[in-house]
Amino acid sequence: MSGAVDLSGLKERADAERSRAAAPPRTPAAPAGQETSAPGAVPPIVEITEATFESEVIARSDQVLVLVDLWATWCGPCKQLSPILERLAQQADGRWILATVDVDANPRIAQAFGVQSIPTVVAIAAGQPVSAFQGVQPEAQISAWIDEILGKVGDRLTGLPSTGEAPVEEPGDPRMEAAGALLDEGDFDGALEAYRALAQEDPSNLEAASAARNIEFVVRARAHDPAVVDSAAPGDVDAALAAADVLLLNQQPEDAFDRIIDVVRVTSGDDRARARERLLSLFELFDPAETFVVAARRKLASALF
Repeated sequence: MSGAVDLSGLKERADAERSRAAAPPRTPAAPAGQETSAPGAVPPIVEITEATFESEVIARSDQVLVLVDLWATWCGPCKQLSPILERLAQQADGRWILATVDVDANPRIAQAFGVQSIPTVVAIAAGQPVSAFQGVQPEAQISAWIDEILGKVGDRLTGLPSTGEAPVEEPGDPRMEAAGALLDEGDFDGALEAYRALAQEDPSNLEAASAARNIEFVVRARAHDPAVVDSAAPGDVDAALAAADVLLLNQQPEDAFDRIIDVVRVTSGDDRARARERLLSLFELFDPAETFVVAARRKLASALF
């Protein structure tokens, strides 16, 4: 991974969705025998969503080094690496904090970092990625990597506020907390039903509507056979739409959009309308200003006329 990552899209979305007073991020319990953070203190490990990314990663990285652990429940190597990172974070005494991101629930964060495989760990300081690694690494090697980064950027960070200076979090909507808990537990159907109900009750609840769209997509995409990407026969609309889902789930939005646009070009009537509606629904998963969304909209217009 090289060069700066453009995180502005996630920041803008977070600013909009945080106006819904979303619940503060849940943090894992401290390992047995270790103390948890004092009330009001910044915890050593935080679970990040797209709505909390700006405050808990970008803004926090002005104070302290933030390591972003991008993982997924189905990822075997992630289950080996995450406990190492969590143990080191608990032992760090506030020199750095660990931000964990479930890429299935928060695909835009992985896309912002250009992640190709997981686990991936990205070090953020002063709002910018400064280093990264992929795959499982020995604990000693990770510790040395962190020390090297802190040696280079530590003097540019202000440090975490004392316990007494920590801002008081306003309580979030308990229904949003309950929906998030269902999602954390892997109850996708229950979480989807809860988020849909919240969005229908309050159309201005952008976070609930966005969460519902993302869960709908993830559930549908994970139901497909990944082999459909290579096996889809020309002219098979269902297979093409399934292949697009799999590509998008694998962080390949341009290829996913092109699959559906190709269907639009060669079909007519109901098949064309169905492909167009699917593509428009996938656009809603992203910021409309994303360059690949803008480019795909132009291609779609050209294919239709």
